Amino acid sequence: MPNEGKSTVSSYLWKMLAEAGFSTVMVDVDLRKSVQMQRMQVENASETKGLNHYLSGMAEYEDVVYKTNIENAYIVPCTQLLENPSPLLEDARFRELLDRLAGEYRFVIVDTPLGSVSDGALIASMCDGAILVVRAGQTPKAMIKQSLYEIEQSGCKLLGTVLNRAEVSTRGYGKYGKYGNYGYGYGYEPDTKHKKHSEK
Repeated sequence: MPNEGKSTVSSYLWKMLAEAGFSTVMVDVDLRKSVQMQRMQVENASETKGLNHYLSGMAEYEDVVYKTNIENAYIVPCTQLLENPSPLLEDARFRELLDRLAGEYRFVIVDTPLGSVSDGALIASMCDGAILVVRAGQTPKAMIKQSLYEIEQSGCKLLGTVLNRAEVSTRGYGKYGKYGNYGYGYGYEPDTKHKKHSEK
């Protein structure tokens, strides 16, 4: 559901893995309501080609994978929202994209909704594992059960669940309080890493 924090969790996981020295790419597949572009303060966002361009055949792999100003961190952004992205996600190009990214990066983080739309289950079927993000006191139990069922039916392994926005006593946790606003001010540059791979 909106405002559960899935994009925030995805972003921090992606950033931590990259900072730990792992080559990590995040794919923003929330094609209906993406918030990543706004949060990351992308320069020249209107000129940036993203997943939507790739899936529609308006861009190739080399055009949509970007390196960021965080070492080891790459991203395939969503630059234009779509009302009905399902047909594009069902196309072979999407699976081919994930397969190629998996071959070139140590970790591929896919930021996508699950439960309220059918896209999540389809995407889960192409992934090695899923992390379910739920908001404490807000996400309906029925939706959590439905999401767990969809993950199971997709054949994707549930790696764990994040209980987000849970109220905890600040005593002893003061310096770890709420997440602050983060905008890395990414100066996107096309990722030339794939070219090096093709030359080997």
